[in-house]
Amino acid sequence: MLRPEVQLISVDDHVVEPPHTFADHIDPKYRDPAPRVVQKGPRVQGWEWEGRFYPLQFQGNAATRRFRQGEEGHGEDLYARCYEDMVPAAYDADARVKAMDEDGVHAELVFPQFPRFGGTQFLEAKDWGLALACVRAWNDWMLDEWAASHPDRFIPQTLVPLWDPQLAAAEIERCAAKGSRAVLFVENPHPLGLPSFPTGHWDPVFAACADTGLPLSMHIGTSSGLLVKPSPETTPSVGIALCGVNSMSALGDLIYSGVLNDHPNCRIALSEGGAGWVPYVLERLDYTWERSRYEDLNCNELPSEVFRRHFWVCMIVDRYAIANRHLIGIDKLMWEADFPHNDSNWPNSRKLLEEALTDVPDDEAHRIAELNARQLYNFH
Repeated sequence: MLRPEVQLISVDDHVVEPPHTFADHIDPKYRDPAPRVVQKGPRVQGWEWEGRFYPLQFQGNAATRRFRQGEEGHGEDLYARCYEDMVPAAYDADARVKAMDEDGVHAELVFPQFPRFGGTQFLEAKDWGLALACVRAWNDWMLDEWAASHPDRFIPQTLVPLWDPQLAAAEIERCAAKGSRAVLFVENPHPLGLPSFPTGHWDPVFAACADTGLPLSMHIGTSSGLLVKPSPETTPSVGIALCGVNSMSALGDLIYSGVLNDHPNCRIALSEGGAGWVPYVLERLDYTWERSRYEDLNCNELPSEVFRRHFWVCMIVDRYAIANRHLIGIDKLMWEADFPHNDSNWPNSRKLLEEALTDVPDDEAHRIAELNARQLYNFH
């Protein structure tokens, strides 16, 4: 069971950047063309950058956003499009801590909104100098402002310039020196028009993460926003419900590619992909590896062993993951709240996790709820 003294740590939450994020932290050379929030109509705000407009897209739920049924531009809209329709905890650090206290959560690892979960927004740049300045500005905002405001409550992670692996490695090293605890990355670079994992293109990134000790965060939907969509008519709920498919695909690609052979200290968190699927997928990867040695299969050891050395997974309330925790690995399973998004159970996250872990031994519950995250992210 989950003892009262356990400090609950969520490894997947989200933040909507406040309007001053880039203007206050970017290189002064780029302050004028930096992304800024503008109003487009009575109930739509968004970021304007290089002549393009990106409306706010906040996927909250009934407890974290205001729904305005019937208003022009809203009705059945999946997203809130202005700050006024979000709880302040979505974009204000002090309000976030109060919401965490109400939810029984001690610390969070947060993912970006405007840059997208893996920083793919800046791949659309016309000016690569400005794009790099934006990446660095977001990182400095996260490290020097958001996380620094409550250093015992936020685990900072940082973006990389995805268009250049050498620049990315340099930014990993810069941010590690400033206190970053993880690196935001993509689950599959190929749909973004970038070289795939098996090409070796990303070796500088994997090496920098191994050298600095920072794990890579691969969030679902970071590959050009793609979730499972069997047909054009498919509701987005299918992709949300089956989000684990993205993590399964990333896991198989990374293991079979052999990209981790040369980076034994590289660690990867598959974020918001669930965990109940892990035992089956590992069994299937092992089975295929043992029977079907294709010439381009570069993994040189049992895939389940690669998983145990390199990967971590997370869950919200996943009874199949809890029941099969020993097959996943007690030291590989972490908890997430997904605040303030649609899957969030705020303000009842701790209550529901306590119920889910009722029959789990205290030491194992402690590892899932707190200790695994502290160890992976070096957060003490």
